[in-house]
Amino acid sequence: MQLPGPDHPITLKPAAKRWRAKFAGHVIADSDHAIVLQEADYPPVVYFPRADVSMAYMSRTDRSTHCPYKGDASYYTVLMDGQFAENAVWTYDLPYPAMEPIAERLAFYPDKIEVYAVDDAEVNPHPRRTRESDGEDFAITVDDVVQHTDSGSGASQKPHWEANVTAPENTEDGGLR
Repeated sequence: MQLPGPDHPITLKPAAKRWRAKFAGHVIADSDHAIVLQEADYPPVVYFPRADVSMAYMSRTDRSTHCPYKGDASYYTVLMDGQFAENAVWTYDLPYPAMEPIAERLAFYPDKIEVYAVDDAEVNPHPRRTRESDGEDFAITVDDVVQHTDSGSGASQKPHWEANVTAPENTEDGGLR
């Protein structure tokens, strides 16, 4: 085990923006809690919390590597829509103490999976609303909108919003004109 220092600096910083990872045209990771690791002269690496990654598309592989500064890395292959990226994702389940903040987080090889910063204003151009019932100002997040969509089960993930239209009057011809 080696410690980062002036000869091999490593910094860990909370990401200033939301980050995403996209594979086969699908966002497979979306986080506003990512950590950016800058190691020596290497390009920065974004580490995503596992909870913010769609793990259903990943399979752990037998591949492992060792970094004298971070510890032992394990790998995942991504399979989605018939496309796969072998060993495209890595994680340090039990990194060395100096790198503990990246424990159980996932990083992606940018030549296999697109990793990019997202401006929340672009994702959610109207992040604040005033609630009619009490006049209170509140934020609307991407999750608030997404969770009102179908999760694949055929039902909304949250209670349905109240209808803002009414059904046509019952007529002899069934309401058809």
